[in-house]
Amino acid sequence: MKRLITLATLLVSSLASAQHLHQHPAGQEQNARLPGAPYAGMQQREVKAFSAQQMEDLRSGKGMSLALPAELNGYPGPSHVLALADQLRLSETQVAKTWQLFSAMQRETIELGERLILAEAALDRLFREKGASWESVQAATTDAARIHGALRAAHLRYHLSMADVLEPAQIKEYERLRGYR
Repeated sequence: MKRLITLATLLVSSLASAQHLHQHPAGQEQNARLPGAPYAGMQQREVKAFSAQQMEDLRSGKGMSLALPAELNGYPGPSHVLALADQLRLSETQVAKTWQLFSAMQRETIELGERLILAEAALDRLFREKGASWESVQAATTDAARIHGALRAAHLRYHLSMADVLEPAQIKEYERLRGYR
């Protein structure tokens, strides 16, 4: 019996230590590895569907892996091409075209990112204010999905455009430099 109590005490102590390790200061999300509480801390998010990093990425026009089908199949992204401009030996014309594409992509994707945040916030609001019905939820999720699709398509479109700016040898070098070959 004493051994069973000792084992139980060790187990409780271990669980308490594990929980302490996963706790964060107020306002931050807790680790999703807490047994039985994978979403603990997420209720503090500004928009429940997005982490703080995702919100920042949406607001700054980052790709967030939305263009992986293009990126990993020989269609470089403008921001990555600019970062590798010297190694790719871009001409002045190519640099200018890449900057044009990058600037246009930023304008478009930042605007779409803000719209997606607003759409997800509207969905949150439906539930927070206890006004969710099947019809309102379906409309809100359809709107958010449409915007998400437009955001992804925008990122993919600029990868397509970038491939028209580069020479085939530069694309091969890009793939090598990015670790894809």
